Amino acid sequence: MMEPSQSEMNILSNGKGHDPGDATAVPMKSMLEEEFDDPDGAPENEEFLPQDGKNTSHFKDFEGKTSFGMSVFNLGNAIMGSGILGLAYAMANTGILLFLFLLTAVATLSSYSIHLLLKSSGIVGIRAYEQLGYRAFGTPGKMAAGIAITLQNIGAMSSYLYIVKSELPLVIQTFLKADPTSDVWYVNGNYLVIMVSASIILPLALMKQLGYLGYTSGFSLSCMVFFLSAVIYKKFQIPCPFEEFTANSTAAHLSLNVSSDGHEYTNDLVHEDDDSHCAPRMFTMNSQTAYTIPILAFAFVCHPEVLPIYTELANPTKKRMQRVSNISILVMYTMYFLAALFGYLTFYGNVEPELLHTYSRIDPYDTLILCVRVAVLTAVTLTVPIVLFPVRRAILQMIFPTKAFNWLRHTAIAIVLLTFINMLVIFAPNILGIFGIIGATSAPCLIFIFPAVFYIRIVPNDKEPMNSRPKIFASCFAALGIIFMVMSLSFIIIDWTSGRSQAGGGH
Repeated sequence: MMEPSQSEMNILSNGKGHDPGDATAVPMKSMLEEEFDDPDGAPENEEFLPQDGKNTSHFKDFEGKTSFGMSVFNLGNAIMGSGILGLAYAMANTGILLFLFLLTAVATLSSYSIHLLLKSSGIVGIRAYEQLGYRAFGTPGKMAAGIAITLQNIGAMSSYLYIVKSELPLVIQTFLKADPTSDVWYVNGNYLVIMVSASIILPLALMKQLGYLGYTSGFSLSCMVFFLSAVIYKKFQIPCPFEEFTANSTAAHLSLNVSSDGHEYTNDLVHEDDDSHCAPRMFTMNSQTAYTIPILAFAFVCHPEVLPIYTELANPTKKRMQRVSNISILVMYTMYFLAALFGYLTFYGNVEPELLHTYSRIDPYDTLILCVRVAVLTAVTLTVPIVLFPVRRAILQMIFPTKAFNWLRHTAIAIVLLTFINMLVIFAPNILGIFGIIGATSAPCLIFIFPAVFYIRIVPNDKEPMNSRPKIFASCFAALGIIFMVMSLSFIIIDWTSGRSQAGGGH
């Protein structure tokens, strides 16, 4: 999705530059100008590929070399994110059956939207999300797609680095038996997140080919499989109701031990209604239920990575890439559901928005959970470079659409992006509201609205008229995305305003 113009065209495959002056460029350009009659000229047209009189999804200007398995790892790693830590909390606020229905619906719709992207790219031979926007709506379409990708992925990278900032100091303190109140530099999250960004993330982000990250993606996914295995194992080790590690942990933990009538209970006291707290609910509706769909939608956003992975795929065809997408989504769907189910069945209504924090309430020095923290830290750290690639391509498409690949520009954009995200993570006191707005706007645009409207505009009407079934489905899909965006923003605004009014009433 993020193939920069000609500039980073070569980031994606064999790394060889595509010289605009090459002899093959002229006939390619003339053929495409005859077919599409694009008034804006050569720079964007150089992203198109010859059709040879028929539609094809094979990119002929260079050869993809990434294997099918590596492509599955890369796309699966792009899907997998920090959101898996909050799915048990989402299930606690929906119930098992409603959560399963919503998870299935979002996964199915995500796969369908990838189908729309692949079909659109196959018709015009474009391998960049932003260029599909350009082909459909000109420069405004390209800018809208680029901005949505940039916002979405900056938000995702920030959430990953927040995990590094908050979890890595705890891991180091546990390993070194350091005093939690110590102010030594090696347990300072701000220093640690900068060190991780400079020593691990930046070198990986400087690679020219996304396909090489398949190895780190596979390792990252194996870390999350370990996390899932530990969650399942702990379900059978932790009794319900569980007992707190300390009587005075945090105000947040104490608040969970206050009953609805305002009486506070000690941690080792068995409540009269403990049995009801340890019974799974199939269907639940409360004030937090409305946030489940945005959480799930954010968890399946991988669309900016689809087309670059498609381009690098060996023997790339639409059917082959759809199989890559379907397998990746199915694997993540299974992992998401199992993590949510066993996390919920371990803590039920007491599960926290960040699942690992709930385990810390029982035993913060648990060796297995410590290893899980390390695995999660490894997984999110190795995911950041995958997510950075689309942002860099979006910036190149918007600012340097006609520039050839340049190592200095390639490196500078990565450094600037990581510096900005580190500053956001270090200095922003609370960016949850920003993340909420980004998730409620960019996620539905990338999953629902853009793939559908690009498809409607790009597929010729003489091939599929507007009253044809595929375009009717695409229109309904876009409408669903708009409804989802409006509802999500409404819930966020209502929650934000009610929070401010409550805060004002407390003064």
